[in-house]
Amino acid sequence: MPTFGNGRRVAIIAGVRTPFARSGTALKEYTAIDLGRFAVGELVQRTNLDGAAVDLLVYGTVVQSVVAPNIAREVALMPHFPKTLQAYTVSRACASANQAITDAADQIALGHAQVAIAGGSESLTQVPILHSRGMSDILVAASKAKSMSQRVATLARVRPKDFVPVTPAIAEPSTGETMGQSADKMAKLNGITREAQDRFAWRSHRQAAQGLDDGRLTSEIVPVPVPPKYDTMLATDNGVRRDSSYEQLSSLKPVFDRQYGTVTAGNASPLTDGASAVLLMSEERAKALGYAPLAYIRSYAYAAVDPAEQLLQAPVLAAPHALARAGLSLRDIDLVEMHEAFAAQVLSNIQGLASKTWAERAGLSAPVGEVDPERLNVMGGSLSIGHPFGATGARVLTTLCHELQRRGGQFGMLTVCAAGGMGHAMIVERA
Repeated sequence: MPTFGNGRRVAIIAGVRTPFARSGTALKEYTAIDLGRFAVGELVQRTNLDGAAVDLLVYGTVVQSVVAPNIAREVALMPHFPKTLQAYTVSRACASANQAITDAADQIALGHAQVAIAGGSESLTQVPILHSRGMSDILVAASKAKSMSQRVATLARVRPKDFVPVTPAIAEPSTGETMGQSADKMAKLNGITREAQDRFAWRSHRQAAQGLDDGRLTSEIVPVPVPPKYDTMLATDNGVRRDSSYEQLSSLKPVFDRQYGTVTAGNASPLTDGASAVLLMSEERAKALGYAPLAYIRSYAYAAVDPAEQLLQAPVLAAPHALARAGLSLRDIDLVEMHEAFAAQVLSNIQGLASKTWAERAGLSAPVGEVDPERLNVMGGSLSIGHPFGATGARVLTTLCHELQRRGGQFGMLTVCAAGGMGHAMIVERA
């Protein structure tokens, strides 16, 4: 079995997450730090873990707080852990939790840590709203004024246009193209039809609803009290539409390219609040502490494409390297979990894995192969469950490991696309 090069294997012990809620709804009062504490606290409780045994906490987030930018450290300061626990925050857009997990796994493989918690959190309700540049300059100047008259004179320079806030946009700084526009472009370039996108989105909602109803997905969720009265609990994802139909999805109007586009609010993942966490250990420490791992990390890879090309296609380049490093082919993979940013993106990724052109770009002589739809996202994905940017990667890994256990499969592969033209793939092996 391939290892990290020094004989050490990294075990995935457990994973947990909060419910994923559409932004502005049930979890809107919680910060990303609050949500992270719910997930990590529940992970510790469920595994009966001694917090003093944790060597490292790595956490991912995308829209960082300017007040508390190292969210990992704030989560690590929970009463569950000693104040000496080292913790740091990572960001790789939608693959931030994946970066946290592989960072933690690397530290375990190197022998620098034996037990680590990794994951991520995002509140897309509580995004920072910035002052305009003019207002910022005036406020800074006013703070430096040496007298009240100077301060008043400085503030008198404020004009109505200075009050217009600057809100974050889900767009590429390098191109100005929003992620939705990129998905529309990918659909056009790859011949992904509107019907195919809507049918895939409908499938995602049906599969997620079944996973919640039969308890498979629900078992991964820690119920969270709903503000402001805290007299009810949110115990399920509130973006899954059980009553959705293909006809309803097909009736929605395009959002990004209103005249020629095919990406709608129904075949795109919603803005979401939520958090997730996984417990990782060295194989030796897991045995010593009496933990039965869910799976082992077999390999992983990252890749990138030009953001101006096909922004969300990089998983097609990452997956072949992850498979090669694991010594496996797609035929060996029992389950595949692909992050669903957009239906157009998932269908483009599937097409790319079977493409000779993309295989050559990945340095292969032959394509990875056709992904079996019966093994893909068997309990839905981000289109229905939701997508808190910093948390999704750990949610996908947790679901993959649990479903491998239930089905008795041996190998699983996950892929995640990310802003900036980045992509991630990981291979896990059931313990």
